[in-house]
Amino acid sequence: MSATRLSDRDLLGELEPVAEEQLLRHEKIAEEWFPHDYIPYSMGRDFDKDPWTPDQSRVSGVAQTALEVNLMTEDNLPSYHREIHAMFGHGDGAWINWVHRWTAEEGRHSIVLRDYLVVTRAVDPYELERARMQQVMTGYDHDNKSTLTGMAYVAFQELATRVSHKNTGRYSQDPVADKIMSRIAKDENLHMRFYRDMLGAAMHIDASAAVEAIVDEVIGFEMPGAGMKQFMTKSAQIANAGIYDLRIHHDDIVWPLLRHWKVFELEGLDDHAEARRDELAEFLTQLDETATRFEQKRDARAARRAAKAEAEATAANGGG
Repeated sequence: MSATRLSDRDLLGELEPVAEEQLLRHEKIAEEWFPHDYIPYSMGRDFDKDPWTPDQSRVSGVAQTALEVNLMTEDNLPSYHREIHAMFGHGDGAWINWVHRWTAEEGRHSIVLRDYLVVTRAVDPYELERARMQQVMTGYDHDNKSTLTGMAYVAFQELATRVSHKNTGRYSQDPVADKIMSRIAKDENLHMRFYRDMLGAAMHIDASAAVEAIVDEVIGFEMPGAGMKQFMTKSAQIANAGIYDLRIHHDDIVWPLLRHWKVFELEGLDDHAEARRDELAEFLTQLDETATRFEQKRDARAARRAAKAEAEATAANGGG
């Protein structure tokens, strides 16, 4: 039988001292940086005098797609702020100060990404702006998550975003993009640590409720860019390139946080939380198997392409 659980407001109040500690830690270790320092403005040209054409881009193919998806994801900050404020904007102390700090830091990400893409002519600037308009007008809805499910979601999401940004930079083969994405990833990592450790503190108050929240968010996880146009198609391209796929999600996102929280080592859970933890274990097994099948299919496609290219090269050389 479950014990009486704290309301979201009471839980935030209980966690306020920890939030204060985490905010002070964040402010101490977060590095000041400026988007304009990362942009090669000397490359800039007037679009009315020199219209954009696809051949002008420094990046192409999947790298271009991944950078656009990352920017469109970051662009929805107004909705994210609304959601974060609704979940954590408690009182006039550490929680609300964190919400505003987080929002201010996140704002730099879309600034630096857009400036890079426009100044270097990596994408069509008109289509980029049309996509931003659509994305922000569509907005983002967290489905009224509770404090605990909200903490679990943002912990997983911030880590997923960190990995996705970092891998996008590497894949781009552009040192400017790589530097930008690495810088953004550092912010995302610190944000993840705040939410990760806040949920860890919540476990000491109600471990069963925290475990149930974690299970909900692992099983129902969806990246914040899921509402954007052609997201599934673009996500498939990104996964096929190895930038962010099910194996990365399983190995580098879900399991590191589960291990940190010691989810499968916790004792004293109520019956419902124990059942949910069993459900989580089964889901993780299925996720691992699905990731393996995806890798095998991707490797087989790559092998077929390599064999075809080799055969064509042999034929072009006269079969010698």
